[in-house]
Amino acid sequence: MGEMVRFASNGGTTEGYLAVPQSGKGPGVVVLQEWWGLVPHIKDIADRFTAEGYVALAPDLYHGETATSPDRAGKLMMSLRIDEAEKEMRGAIQFLLNHPAVEPKKIGTVGFCMGGMLSLYAASKNPQVNACVIFYGGFPGVEPDLPNLKAPVLGLYAGKDGFVTVDSVKQLERKLQSLRKTVDIQIYQDADHGFFNDTRKEVYDPAAAADAWQRVLNFYGQYLK
Repeated sequence: MGEMVRFASNGGTTEGYLAVPQSGKGPGVVVLQEWWGLVPHIKDIADRFTAEGYVALAPDLYHGETATSPDRAGKLMMSLRIDEAEKEMRGAIQFLLNHPAVEPKKIGTVGFCMGGMLSLYAASKNPQVNACVIFYGGFPGVEPDLPNLKAPVLGLYAGKDGFVTVDSVKQLERKLQSLRKTVDIQIYQDADHGFFNDTRKEVYDPAAAADAWQRVLNFYGQYLK
């Protein structure tokens, strides 16, 4: 459904996967990759948003590199410079705002694992973001600018997650609430990290994934449409 495009960022250009709905118009969604990179699963999620009437852009934060093993994925994630990634995410947001198909001019961010924390980070740095979704987001050392956050947050987490623990999720929730931010946290007690990824059968949870997807559509429907 989509195509690879280049957009201005960080003084140069960055590549990303862009999908536009058949209607030709819709709000924008920036889809942020897991630590595996811009793999077919992430492009498929962008296509799913397009089928629901959104213009979706998934920036390639690894610049063409992907991983199939956790060891390689971890190395790629830790080599990612957050200051450069932030400029690329800002470029993706601006690209969508300038795109003629994005109407109304509203932007959501959504990310998975590493991208989940980047979704929150991007929303905290860009007041143009109108809604932020986090799927089991974790990225060591990355601290979003929570006082600066304007967008409401939907967080979707797993009770059996050993990487992004329930305690850390509760801590984030309390912090957002203390700052009087709009936040909705859902924890799927029997699910594991990566439960939305239907290409990883060892962690994919169809029931949790289906419920989470509906929550995302309801959330974006409220704040973007």
